[in-house]
Order: sequence, then structure tokens, then C-alpha cells
Amino acid sequence: MRKYFGTDGIRGKANNGKLNADLAMRVGMAAGLMFQRGEHRHRVLIGKDTRLSGYLIENAMTAGFLSVGLDVFLVGPMPTPAVAMLTRSMRADLGVMISASHNAYEDNGIKLFGPDGYKLSDEIEIAIEELIDSDMSKRLAKSADVGRAKRIEGVHARYIEFAKRTLPRNLEFDGLRVVVDCANGAAYRVAPEALWELGADVIAVGVEPDGLNINKDCGSTSPEMLSRKVREMRADIGIALDGDADRLIIVDEKGHVVDGDQLMAVIAESFKEDGRLSRDGIVATVMSNLGLERYLQSQGLSLARTPVGDRYVLEHMREHGFNVGGEASGHIILSDHTTTGDGFVAALQIMAVVKRSGRPVSEVCRKFEPVAQVMRNVRYRSGKPLEAPAVVKTIDGATQKLNGSGRLVIRPSGTEPVIRVMAEGDDPVLIEQLVDDIAGAVADAAA
Repeated sequence: MRKYFGTDGIRGKANNGKLNADLAMRVGMAAGLMFQRGEHRHRVLIGKDTRLSGYLIENAMTAGFLSVGLDVFLVGPMPTPAVAMLTRSMRADLGVMISASHNAYEDNGIKLFGPDGYKLSDEIEIAIEELIDSDMSKRLAKSADVGRAKRIEGVHARYIEFAKRTLPRNLEFDGLRVVVDCANGAAYRVAPEALWELGADVIAVGVEPDGLNINKDCGSTSPEMLSRKVREMRADIGIALDGDADRLIIVDEKGHVVDGDQLMAVIAESFKEDGRLSRDGIVATVMSNLGLERYLQSQGLSLARTPVGDRYVLEHMREHGFNVGGEASGHIILSDHTTTGDGFVAALQIMAVVKRSGRPVSEVCRKFEPVAQVMRNVRYRSGKPLEAPAVVKTIDGATQKLNGSGRLVIRPSGTEPVIRVMAEGDDPVLIEQLVDDIAGAVADAAA
């Protein structure tokens, strides 16, 4: 069990909750000590999204890094994938993204990247946790060795150029009217500007952050506003990013939402046609719809499944040589270009398919009919309700009733005391009944 790190870094309520200035400073000290390797002058790059508490955590972490002798590069509000890219580009020993992704402004988080731009392994995070709770006072830098902090300008242009280079040089988006919703988050500057430079007619929303409105009724987790705007402006496509721009949801010209499973299908087919797919398949989590798996099979492609979390998708991709992976929520990893999920780069790939095909988004991005999928969350206080005999018996019975026509995914949440019960299959009535039965058995066992 880990005390601070969850499935995607450290996350919690900012200042008067789990993630306060003291913890942020200690994370900076511990991570700085962990990555002091070699005799060179060590440095860390820190980016953030637009939430108010970012100022607090940024300064606290800066103090922690400086105190153990690391120099700090501050780049301000930038997408998570931009921080990963800049960490490698600027030869930093460590990268930090201060963000709670799609959460409301009250929360914040800390994501750490190694010098290669990849998120840290479980083993390194556990080692950092041990340092956080230890006495680090004897390992502070000498007075002459305290680090320096410097704010870096011009990084937005670096990321824009990086994103544009994921497309063929002769591809432009002239004639495409795009509504881009930046969730009042980290991409509020770079996404609209990059689309404009690529020739699109850009209508930007969610680009007025005030520290409190990040993800509020906008972005990939609330695409209703984007749907209305696409219809109002008669746009060809809508792009919804989340607070740190590592996930993507598309809205077609009719205002209909397209999730990550459909987008992965589009990209997989496009990459296969272009000879860019490194393996005959892609990687997704256990939560991706069975319809995606069946569609890929019809195209001669496989679907490898991992536990929930884009870090586990990426680990499988790296280990087995896949270059396309992601989650239904819109985390899409294209490892030829990025070391983490990049919602904006994924959006550019979708737009490229639309532009080259000359067909509307509603046709391009509707690759398969999703099968019925139902999920319930059952809260519990303690213990292991999934090991209760009655629960095991109910799950076994549900598996027999599905008889190969669907899937069950029953798992504890990685961030809260909740059991997530999901079933999907061809018979919606049966799926609903099975989820009710299993959720009821879990609730009884947890009582």
C-alpha cells in the first residue's frame, strides 16, 4: 500500500487537505534527492495547470528542490505532455506537472517524470515515499550549493512546433471550422494558436482561466457546452481537452460526443493503412468497450488489455512494442511522438484523417456500435468484500449467464474505498440485472 502516490501521481484537496505546502516541499526534497545522479549540476522543470493552488504548490516544491541543491526551471501553465517533452528537450533530471487533471479547482496533484519524459515506476515512487517520511535535514545542500530558480520564456512556441511536426508538412486544415474547448486549463494558449497556424478556422472556448473555473462545465468531462457551440457555429468538429490536456473527447458536426474508444479505432485503422502501426494491434484498459475489441478483430488487429490507468497502458506498450494505446476516457498515447497521453496531438491525428478523407466527422469517427455497458460503484469502509463467499458465488453465476456474450470487470478503485462493478454485453436487460446482483452482493458483504 502506498501512502501518497495513486494511479497517477499524488492527488488531493489543496492546502487544507492532503496536498498542502508542507507535503509539496517534502516531495520536492525527496524527489530531488532521488534524482541526484552524476556530478553535473542537477535541474528540474516544473509546469502547472491554471488552478489557483498551483502558485502555492509550485513555490513549495521549488523551495524543496532548491534546498537539496537542484536548479529549477519554471515554465508556468503548460499541458502535461508538454512538460514531459520539455523535460527531455531541456535535459532536465526530473519533470514535474502540478495538476489534478479533470478534477475541480479545489483539488490539485503532482505528476513526476524522469529525464526520459516517462512517468516514474512504482518502485521509484515507493522509494520517494520512504524519503518523504524520513529525516532529510542532514542531506540539505550547503549554503553555497543551494539551487537557483529561473522562469523560462518561449516554451509555448516549442510545444506548438512539436505538435505540428506530428503531421506531414504538406497537411493543412484550411476549410475546417474547429471549436476547441481548453477547459480553462493548461492548453488555453497553445491549442488555439497551433490550430490557427495549421490553417483552421478556430473558435476557442474555455480559454479564460481565473484559477477557479478549470473544468467547470467545460472540457472533456463536460462536453455539453462544446456540443452546443459546434451546432451554433456550424463547425466541422469540436475538440474538448481536460485541465492538463492529456485527454481528448471529440464532438462531431451534429453535436454528438465521440469517446476515446472510437478515436483509438480511427487512429489504429489510419496507422495500419499508412504502414505506421508497429504491431498488429493496440493497447487499452479493461474498461474499453467490447465493441472496440470486436471491430479491431474484424480489421485483423488485436486489443491487449491492461489495468485502469494510462501508465499501465504505456508500460505494456513499451514492453511489447505497441505504438498506439489509450483509454475510453480519452487518454490516447501515440508513442512515436509522445511519452504520455497527449489530447491535442491525438486531436491532430483525427483531424488529419477527416481532412484527407473529405468525409464528415460523424462518418469518420463512428467505427463500431458499442455494446451495452453498465457500471455501479459500491462504497465500503474496510475489509475485502470481493473475497466474501456470497460475492464470489454471485460473480461466478454472472459469468455463466454471460456465456461468452459479454465481460465482467469487478475491481477496487485505486483512489477511494469503492468497488467498481462493470458488465457489458449484447443483452442490455441481462447486463443491467447482473450488475444489480453483483453490486447488491458486494454491498451486503461490505455492510
